[in-house]
Amino acid sequence: MRYRIAWLTGSVLALSACAAGPNYHAPQSAALGVPAGYSQGSGTALDDATLATWWTRLNDPTLSGLIDQAIAGNLDIVQAQARLRQARESLRQANASFLPQVSGSASGGKNYRSQAGGTRVDDSGNVISTGASNWSSSYSAGANASWQIDLFGELSRSAEAARADLAASGYDLANVRMTIISELVTNYVQARASQEQLRIARETQKVQQDNYDIARWRLQAGLVSSLDEQQAKAQLAQTNATIPQLEASLKGSLNRIAVLTGQAPGDATRALETPAPIPTAATDIATGIPADTLRQRPDVRSAERALAAATARIGVAQAQLYPSLGISGNIGTTSNAFKNLFDLITGGVFANVAQTIFDGGRLASQVRAQKAATDAAFAAYKQSVLGALEDVENGMASLDSARRRKVEFATAYEASNNAAILARSQYQSGLIDFQTLSSSETTLLNARNSLASARSDEILAIAQLYNALGGGWQNMDDRPNEQ
Repeated sequence: MRYRIAWLTGSVLALSACAAGPNYHAPQSAALGVPAGYSQGSGTALDDATLATWWTRLNDPTLSGLIDQAIAGNLDIVQAQARLRQARESLRQANASFLPQVSGSASGGKNYRSQAGGTRVDDSGNVISTGASNWSSSYSAGANASWQIDLFGELSRSAEAARADLAASGYDLANVRMTIISELVTNYVQARASQEQLRIARETQKVQQDNYDIARWRLQAGLVSSLDEQQAKAQLAQTNATIPQLEASLKGSLNRIAVLTGQAPGDATRALETPAPIPTAATDIATGIPADTLRQRPDVRSAERALAAATARIGVAQAQLYPSLGISGNIGTTSNAFKNLFDLITGGVFANVAQTIFDGGRLASQVRAQKAATDAAFAAYKQSVLGALEDVENGMASLDSARRRKVEFATAYEASNNAAILARSQYQSGLIDFQTLSSSETTLLNARNSLASARSDEILAIAQLYNALGGGWQNMDDRPNEQ
């Protein structure tokens, strides 16, 4: 008997080691179409520490404080954290399937029994019933146990899929955090850019008000016609009209910042209404090579883990085509007296084997469906890889464009400012007409706004590039674990 038990146990373990379905292997870079390097940018390896807190390179403590608030209170991050906890519990549930399931029960009570009979009259003339009735007690206790043997790896493949899902949820959380940081930086920079454009508009407003006053004075003096006055009035009104639009844009950015930090719009961003300069940043950004980006991008790694989970579920579906083996047992006792409850104990151990004989092709169809789902997961993974590479290339192009435009607009601003100073002096002296002055003022205003936009575009491009490189999650507490 000992040899039979040993042989049976060894056979079960050997069979359970052969899990159904394919073993997962991560696709190679060649299958994903990953190039050796980017078309532009630095091939210097990415620094995890720099990526983790890339916004600190913008040299703006206010922005860094807002990001800390967003990481702690953003509701999208809170939702992603809850989904991660759900995935962690799903893995615990899958691992629990490997262990025996035991349940117990107990009961106790009294039974009443009455037996019908006749009647008789006693010596005193009283009628007495001759029927019998009594109470009896009953007690029982028992336990049942069942254990599903992982004969063809259905349980192990389910646990493998749950582990991959858990890692994917961790990367999804990282991606949400990374996206929130990038969006917060974007809205902060847009708010500061709106404040800068408001400053430019109000300074221009003062200059144009002076020009309008001069035009009215010269009209009253008979030096010019009313054309100069009307042109100056129209120019001032157009500048005045831009201010409400800029104020609304600023308010929208501040409201979005409040929501991103998990607060209601209004008082939460009141301190940000005080104007501050657009952030600045260092000029060097290491982009590394595409393989570095794919390692750092949480959305790419989440897609890869989703592919691993889909592959494991092929094994789950295939294992259901084969026989299932289970072991169950029970133990129990009953008695009419509680003190004698454990005098007699009975029990049994059973093994059962089940095999689907005919199901109309349902199980085979499930295998094919899961293989199709795996093909779709691979396509989604490859798409995320190519999308990540596209984001980096676009980020580098945007940054290069913004920096070159900033240089040219700085030159244009200096030249147009000098021209406007000369034009104002000459108009006051009566050497030029107002149309020439107006053209010079408009050119200066456009140059100042364009320079401010180019400066903000540079910071936005930096944020876009760091986001494309996968920065912002490397130091978070719930880092994904693929084991």
